[in-house]
Amino acid sequence: MTDAAPNPPPYAKGHAAGLAVIDRCNRLLHAHGVVAAASRLREVVTDAEWLAEARRRRLSTLALGASRWLVLLLPLVDADLLVFSDAPTDAVFEFAAAVDFCWDILNHLVTDPFDAMTVVNADARIAFISPVHEAFFGLGRGEAIDRPVQMVIENTQLDRVLTTGKAEIGEIQRVRGLDRIVSRVPIRRGETVVGAVGRVMFKGPKQVEALSRRVNALEREVAFYRREAAALRQRDSDLADIIGESPAVVRLRSDIARVAPLDVPVLVRGESGTGKELVAHALHRLSPRRVGALVAVNAAALPAALVESELFGYAPGAFTGADRKGRKGRFEQAEGGTIFLDEIGDMPLETQAKLLRVLQDRRIERVGGNGAVAVDFRLVCATNRDLRALVVEGRFRLDLYYRIATVVLDVPRLAERPGDVPVLARHFIRELAERHQLPLPEIDPEALAWLSAADWPGNVRELRHVIERALIFAEDGHVRVEDFGNVGEAPAGSDRLFTPRPSPLSSLRLRDAVRQREAEMIRDAMRRFRGNKRRVAAELGISRSYLYKRLMELV
Repeated sequence: MTDAAPNPPPYAKGHAAGLAVIDRCNRLLHAHGVVAAASRLREVVTDAEWLAEARRRRLSTLALGASRWLVLLLPLVDADLLVFSDAPTDAVFEFAAAVDFCWDILNHLVTDPFDAMTVVNADARIAFISPVHEAFFGLGRGEAIDRPVQMVIENTQLDRVLTTGKAEIGEIQRVRGLDRIVSRVPIRRGETVVGAVGRVMFKGPKQVEALSRRVNALEREVAFYRREAAALRQRDSDLADIIGESPAVVRLRSDIARVAPLDVPVLVRGESGTGKELVAHALHRLSPRRVGALVAVNAAALPAALVESELFGYAPGAFTGADRKGRKGRFEQAEGGTIFLDEIGDMPLETQAKLLRVLQDRRIERVGGNGAVAVDFRLVCATNRDLRALVVEGRFRLDLYYRIATVVLDVPRLAERPGDVPVLARHFIRELAERHQLPLPEIDPEALAWLSAADWPGNVRELRHVIERALIFAEDGHVRVEDFGNVGEAPAGSDRLFTPRPSPLSSLRLRDAVRQREAEMIRDAMRRFRGNKRRVAAELGISRSYLYKRLMELV
């Protein structure tokens, strides 16, 4: 005898390597195989503490040196039988070592009343059949063992699985007049198929249908959330044209997203050039009427003699020169969609009365027509005038004002959000460079500061015009201050809702004004971002090295 664990004999993996019989006093009564060959192993199997654990677990592991075994303990009348074997795989050994109730798991798997199982050997004879299956087939305990599976289970295909070596999952098998959903899996030892296992996955198609309904419900729920996510992405896309990060613009985008799904009239107020039409487009694209048309009408540009025919259409032969087939008006063209009446503050009083009637009745009468036509539209209006003041002056109907102004959205002047000027400038440079197929230039920080200091009486429209002109004349891939013309001066006779703020450039030399404005912007950004220089540089569109340089000068 030797104390070292012996090298295992050349038996096949999974076969018994040895056995021991231990009485109730923990004495070794009999040893065979590896147990007889190693005194150290005999010491372990007679250790009271190890035996107590083995009796509790029933299936455990034992490792000595390079040797590892699975140990199965079978209680006898006055003793215990210990059977030592190699694990067929490392996973089996690790499972038995890690799970101290692995015996109970195995017992559950072979006796589970809800999971019938049949095991056949390589000759397609039954090696094991679950008690629930025995009862289902009317068999006594062990009666089916070693019988050909075809003689016990009708319509079985376990013999085919043995031949092909391919698993069959989710197959329908009719047994004793009932349909069962089964799985059949070949079991391999190395490259050889040594048997197969058949299991009942579902007791019948009704269970599968129930599972299918549940899966379909989950798929519909996932599809719903996908649509919601797509709608949110689409919302962000539809609002992308309203550019700016100032609180006023962020609030405007939020208000648009909130109002757009509601089928209520919206009045968009703002100076010329602020982007009121972009708001109208966003309201339409985010509304349930997005599949319909957005029909834009400039109320101020309509000739007085043609207002009715343009808005309401005309019947065939209504007047000299009319189309012989007649023509739909703008309201009919907007059927199921949105009609956008721009500059409604300039609409004549007579037309206002007719518009009010359309809004009340949702019906229009074509010029020269004999009857009314029902129309379905969503109304969005825009103005750069103070409609309340026009009401006081008697130039705008009060009842019409209340009809069109259920919700009012104010578009801020560019002068009220100078921090958005750099964002808009970069956007316009990218857009216009792509449109004109020009190389994308950089815009100097001094130029951004200069643009931010201007008053912009023409608002975003004027800024875009100035950027386009500068882009055309820019050289060496840089847009500089000198590439811009005179900005910040309102054209003669222009209308404004508010008095423009005085330009800080008016009383200083250009370079001094630029540096002063730049210093103000840097100080403001440093306060807002609490000294975070990386975020300040990103916000202002300048390099950190340039920011450090300017901060040293500002100390």
